Amino acid sequence: MLELNYKTFGQGDPLIILHGLFGTLDNWQALGKKLAEHYTVYLVDQRNHGRSPHDEAHTYTAMAEDLHHFMESHWIFKAHILGHSMGGKTAMAFARIYPDMVDKLIVVDIAPKAYAGGHEDIFKGLQSLDLSAIDSRGEAEDMLKAQIKSLGIRQFLLKNLTRSKAGDYRWKMNLDALWNHYADILDALPGQHPPFEGPTLFVRGGRSDYIQDSDLPDLEAHFPNYQLKTIDKAGHWVHAEAPKALLEALESFLEA
Repeated sequence: MLELNYKTFGQGDPLIILHGLFGTLDNWQALGKKLAEHYTVYLVDQRNHGRSPHDEAHTYTAMAEDLHHFMESHWIFKAHILGHSMGGKTAMAFARIYPDMVDKLIVVDIAPKAYAGGHEDIFKGLQSLDLSAIDSRGEAEDMLKAQIKSLGIRQFLLKNLTRSKAGDYRWKMNLDALWNHYADILDALPGQHPPFEGPTLFVRGGRSDYIQDSDLPDLEAHFPNYQLKTIDKAGHWVHAEAPKALLEALESFLEA
């Protein structure tokens, strides 16, 4: 287990937010500050991301143990847990391993199943970038264009680029560990734990295919006390594409 980097805002019942693959806690800062009007919000960098430590292991069991250690070390005995994408799977794994530590569970645009992939071009683009030859962030973006067509995705990924005190560029994330464990990131939830019986909200983007109607029996098998909210105008990045609608859905669920 690792000592995770975090930011905290607000006061009230604790709410912990976990970002997705290639993300950082900053991706959720705007929404986190809104939620902090009613909750003590903890935004956490997961292992191998942001300013949290790097480690060769990157499995959902390891990330769930990181979260357990984080809560215990901050004297948090029970919390609402929210996770997006990879962070959603970490949240689901944690809720099934440590159900007594989860008040309400919120999973944004990910199901418990295994996924086929789709980030290979991103990995290829990032791995092909010669950081020693880069003099500016704009130069890095130009080099990524061949592999990664979307400007929004390039800008999101380049938030991971930072400069050392010596002035050279490096990745905040542990790119090698993420690539080596990409199959683990895509994998289904570990199956040896019982269902989580507590209140659970799945939020999906109406323009995303990450949670399909055919997945609903799987959601019910793992999380029998679940409800599903679809935010029509959003894709996978619900918090970036429809923050107001997502905030309303979260507040409605948490306050019920």
